[in-house]
Amino acid sequence: MRAAVMEAVRKPLVVKEMPDPACPPNGVILRAEAEGICRSDWHAWSGDWAWIGLVPPMPLVMGHEFCGVIEEVGKEVKNFKKGQRVLVPFSQGDGICEYCRNGHSNVCANASIPGFSYWGGYGRYVGIPNADQNLVPMPDDVGFLEGASMGCRFMTSYHGVVDRAQVRPGEWVAVHGCGGIGLSAIHVAAAIGANVIAVDLDGRKLELAKSVGASHIVNAKNGDPTMEIFDITQGGAHVSVDALGIATTCRNSIMSLRKQGRSLQIGLTTSAEKGEVAVPIDRMVTMELQLIASLGMPASRYPSMLQMVEAKKLNPKAMITETVGLDGASRVLEEMTNFQNVGVSVIDRY
Repeated sequence: MRAAVMEAVRKPLVVKEMPDPACPPNGVILRAEAEGICRSDWHAWSGDWAWIGLVPPMPLVMGHEFCGVIEEVGKEVKNFKKGQRVLVPFSQGDGICEYCRNGHSNVCANASIPGFSYWGGYGRYVGIPNADQNLVPMPDDVGFLEGASMGCRFMTSYHGVVDRAQVRPGEWVAVHGCGGIGLSAIHVAAAIGANVIAVDLDGRKLELAKSVGASHIVNAKNGDPTMEIFDITQGGAHVSVDALGIATTCRNSIMSLRKQGRSLQIGLTTSAEKGEVAVPIDRMVTMELQLIASLGMPASRYPSMLQMVEAKKLNPKAMITETVGLDGASRVLEEMTNFQNVGVSVIDRY
């Protein structure tokens, strides 16, 4: 198969022929039709997660945000068939641990992630294990570009905003960081009926945030964004989202809240923070603030999100700003180093 292959940290991906994957007995072979290029890919490609021991074996075919058509079905698979169009959530469980049994496969005790645990969607074909637990049928009127955009960033934001923070209509929601996660969180929160404030340093990203549902924008280059949020909301946001994961946005998310507000932490830290961020704990106690963390989304929650997509309440495609071939993936990853990207980039040519 043709694939964009990581052979060394921070070196351009090499587009070449790689061995086709074998079909797991409980899995499928998927022909990838579209693959999102995610900041998590950048973390692996740049060596930014080496501090937690995540140094992927190379050569590596990355990619955890993809969809496609089933080419082959393992003998143990019951719910899927050859030729079926499917979405591939990056949160994958074994189906037997206590978390999977309770409907929380996104925090499976033996979780796997395509593009990390096994070769992913930067290659034309992907061998996906535990297919009955880890695939989602794709509605006929949802295209592959939309499907790819829902494999990680969009579904992660949906689960965080809807299930974890439980955003309600009329609430003020401040989103810190307007990358793929942030734009998705803005779009989902606005669709629910919240009043959304987008915060970023890049005017281009803020303009895109307005187009997907933000009612207000705050450019953090102009000063402390938390003060402007307090002015706009007349007392602070009900919910704030750290969609980036650096120390500044994590703290600003908490500082943006009114009393009894909820701070939703989606962004993962970089090597600069190494997983540790100082938080204003006394403020959190005296104001009864909540800090809520969120990871991915169980496959079982996809039907709820897809119903809103089919009803045109959600439009994941609105976040996509460019499509590239396999040979364009390296350029996108390199641009992520300096946060040059605007919106979501998707591989759709293999």
